Amino acid sequence: MGKIKLGLLLLLMTLVGTPMTGYGMQLSESELYARSACLMDADSGRVLYSKNSEQKLPMASTTKIMTCILALEDGRMDDLVTVSAYAASQPKVHMGAKTGEQFYLQDLLYALMLNSDNDAAVMIAEQVGGSVEGFAEKMNLKARELGCDDTYFITPNGLDAENKNGIHSTTAKDLARILRYCIMESPKKAEFLAITQMPAYTFWNYSKTQIYQCTNHNAFLGMMDGALTGKTGFTGNAGYCYVGALQWEGKTLIVSLLACGWPNNRGYKWEDTRKLMTYGLANYEYRDVFEQKDLGRIAVLNGRQQGTTIDEVATTSLEYGSDVEQMHLSLLLRKDEQITVHYQLPPQLEAPVRKGQQIGVAQYFLGKELLQEYPIYAGEQVDVRDYYWCLEQIGAAYCA
Repeated sequence: MGKIKLGLLLLLMTLVGTPMTGYGMQLSESELYARSACLMDADSGRVLYSKNSEQKLPMASTTKIMTCILALEDGRMDDLVTVSAYAASQPKVHMGAKTGEQFYLQDLLYALMLNSDNDAAVMIAEQVGGSVEGFAEKMNLKARELGCDDTYFITPNGLDAENKNGIHSTTAKDLARILRYCIMESPKKAEFLAITQMPAYTFWNYSKTQIYQCTNHNAFLGMMDGALTGKTGFTGNAGYCYVGALQWEGKTLIVSLLACGWPNNRGYKWEDTRKLMTYGLANYEYRDVFEQKDLGRIAVLNGRQQGTTIDEVATTSLEYGSDVEQMHLSLLLRKDEQITVHYQLPPQLEAPVRKGQQIGVAQYFLGKELLQEYPIYAGEQVDVRDYYWCLEQIGAAYCA
């Protein structure tokens, strides 16, 4: 199937009877082949669509996105990597490299991400982590840092594995989070995209005795306008898996699929990916939801300031700490999604109060989910009333 123009795809889905409402295109869980699926807004990390997206499942070679980004961040691309006997023993898909052969680390990343070579993954792991076990520790540490608490790595290539701590597994939500890090947050995001977008790559071993060719197997890159990156996977336990991203008209969407069919259903993952990407593009638009308003003033008990008399209550203005007219909060939302703003402020303050002292927060919620919060500060200093100030005020009132 050739690349589909996104505008045409949306039109086609309408013509063939894709359910629509006043709020846009609908997508039921039964329409997806995957047992677990997630559509994520890459900018915010918010889940836009979920089908069992927190269910732990094996993820096969989609594992390799973590292997790649760690190698880019922690490895040196010009390092020479020597093939160990263990690396050479890895099953297909593999380079077929021989024990003792040497390669540059950078070349192995193309074998990893384009061909999905299992021996390349082990070579990378042993070079960057000292051992497969050491590299797995790095993978799990990075997963924890990203908030992927339902992910557990054992292998760098995603082959089915189990140990005393569990099985090699993730969730669709965690897998989308990991790809979000690779393309949006990592200091090596540009290098990650360059590798995963390369159509083909050829390299020699270090001794120039053998040439290796890689072809990008991420067919999604040619399926939809804006296709950005992705990684396929398959094992007997995991089934077909996929994680990929698309960037179109200012939106960046990530789709992750686990257990999306078994042989002979290789194409299910592409159908599900197109459906979820189209759903996201058809239903979600950016809206600026920042509430431009004067935050007013708040009373400061036992406070004094210029112009305040003894029988008056001092006050301070409330502000965000920057020009409110320059503040924006652009969120990818469905038409029927409404943001509510909660201002968490005390009923009054007690002197002294410093200018710039945080007083409270403005919280932006979608339903019960907190999306963003802004600190609110005191705009003026209010000193505490003391004995001498009170005497001064009484004297002034008496003289008047």
